[in-house]
Amino acid sequence: MWYTALLALPLIVFAVVSYMVVARTLERRTDRFIGDALSAFSRELVAERRASMSVAEAMRTAVTEVRFRDLNIAILDTSGSLVAMNSTDDGELVSTSRRATRDVEEQLLATVRRRPLDATHALSVAASGSNFRVLSRPLTVDGLQFALTGAYSMRDIDDVLQRIRELFFVAIPLLLLVSVTGGYALARRSLAPVAAMSSRAAAISATNLHERLPVSGSDELVTLASVVNGLLDRLERSFDEQRRFIADASHELRTPTAVVRTEADITLSRAHRSEEEYRESVGVMHDAARRLTRIVDDLFLLTRADAGQVVARVEPLYLEEVLHDASRAVRTVAAARGVRIEVREVAAVAMVGDADLLGQLLLNLLDNAIKYSPDDGAVVVTMTRAALLCTIRVTDRGPGIPADAVSRVFDRFYRADAARSRSDASVTSGAGLGLAIARRIAQLHGGDVQVGRSEPGHTEFVVTLPVS
Repeated sequence: MWYTALLALPLIVFAVVSYMVVARTLERRTDRFIGDALSAFSRELVAERRASMSVAEAMRTAVTEVRFRDLNIAILDTSGSLVAMNSTDDGELVSTSRRATRDVEEQLLATVRRRPLDATHALSVAASGSNFRVLSRPLTVDGLQFALTGAYSMRDIDDVLQRIRELFFVAIPLLLLVSVTGGYALARRSLAPVAAMSSRAAAISATNLHERLPVSGSDELVTLASVVNGLLDRLERSFDEQRRFIADASHELRTPTAVVRTEADITLSRAHRSEEEYRESVGVMHDAARRLTRIVDDLFLLTRADAGQVVARVEPLYLEEVLHDASRAVRTVAAARGVRIEVREVAAVAMVGDADLLGQLLLNLLDNAIKYSPDDGAVVVTMTRAALLCTIRVTDRGPGIPADAVSRVFDRFYRADAARSRSDASVTSGAGLGLAIARRIAQLHGGDVQVGRSEPGHTEFVVTLPVS
């Protein structure tokens, strides 16, 4: 409908303007014809005056002998009285009777008399249902003033204009009908890929996210399909990550819950046990519950971070103090493994951030390094500052990370167990969430955590944080 309206408007404007231009052109040509005819009549009147006894006789002779098709000539004196006029019996005034012809003549003369007779003017006059173009100009004969008037019937011109109007009344609706029909067909053909994309998109759900929209049609539709397919790719990857996350979380949670349930079943299988046996059983369940609590806390932190509900506090802090506190917190765990914590080259860094979250980041990295360090090994921590960037490096002497696992070590619940063994002595959950949490905390502070270097005997994690 909008297409039809936008097309109809210029067509109608074009038709109206064209009609007005043609009508104006024909009117000017008529005026020129009447003017030329009156000029010829004036020359003939001068010739007749030489051969006539009086001016009036010369005028009556001239109007009788000089005739033009569809043109009636009349001469009026300064008072408006008719001096001479074409014989209406042979004239071209359209009428059904002599009386009707006289009425037309009187209407034309009355119109001329209402205008100044000593000036030239042209006007259109409607008389008894017919249109006339009237041109009047001053005429001087032997020093006497007269008004020479020509009235031209517009019958033929009106017929031409009528045919033009009929042509427009037929052509414009026909053109609109053809254009609307063709436009509708083209629109359906052009939008057919959109319908196919819509039906395919409606059929895609969580169970068939591997399907994609058909890429066809115009460049715009191809771009749209590509963008939607890219969105589906991201959704599919997100769904796959969520499925793996749920499966891994279920697996990690099942182990401590199974330990608690099994230990409770064993303890309750006998009616009486010694205090030492009860204490041993409760200790096992306590360790399992503590591990379960750590996993749940870590999952809760990651979930809140993904939902944007974890916002790092903005408060002044000294990062070297946070680093020293984290190092002291893991010394007991490190000593149990025979691992030394060596803090070297710690620069003074004053920044704004969340001290608790940054402390957890460092604890996770240190705990990860302790777990995979060999007995009697060392974990080396350094912190440097360059301009507005602080860099923390945590290095251990473990077996390293396989090259194919470097890109996945920050995935949730991922552990490269083939290269780096687990240890039960840990201050974190030990479920493969520590590095994921460390990176998420760094990102909350505008930084990142990367694997700087990994080879047998040297594994280095690098933390970069902006310092304002």
